[in-house]
Amino acid sequence: MPVFVLLLLVMLAEIAVVVAIGQVIGVLTTILLLVAVSAVGVVMLRRQGMRTMTAFAEAARAGRDPSAEMADGMLVAVAAALVLFPGFVSDVLALALLFPPTRAAVRRRVLAGVARRRAAQAPFIVVDSEVVRPDPNPIVIESYREDRD
Repeated sequence: MPVFVLLLLVMLAEIAVVVAIGQVIGVLTTILLLVAVSAVGVVMLRRQGMRTMTAFAEAARAGRDPSAEMADGMLVAVAAALVLFPGFVSDVLALALLFPPTRAAVRRRVLAGVARRRAAQAPFIVVDSEVVRPDPNPIVIESYREDRD
């Protein structure tokens, strides 16, 4: 339910901003401005998407942790969805996510949140494609083997 309310509020904000801008600069100019901002967003989306994919491939090739590149890819995907959503508010948010310094700030916050959640969770081990939680009180059986000739 909260997601629905958030989407409803975003739609109302988009409509209010488009109507307000339309009253100030005119309907035709507003439509042309919406198309122009979306076109700029698509061009930036293509450029930043390719740059992010290249950075991810380089990180994987070098054996580095690609979490920053993966977060960038996720943020570029969010920007793509925002560019497709008609309106000035979503386009401004999309352009902010496509601008590398702004995206880097958002990426740091996202990765910090992921690290906090990861630290709060209990560790796990994957055995034969199944997630196994380690026992906090393991039973340890010590043994030794003696070879006799």
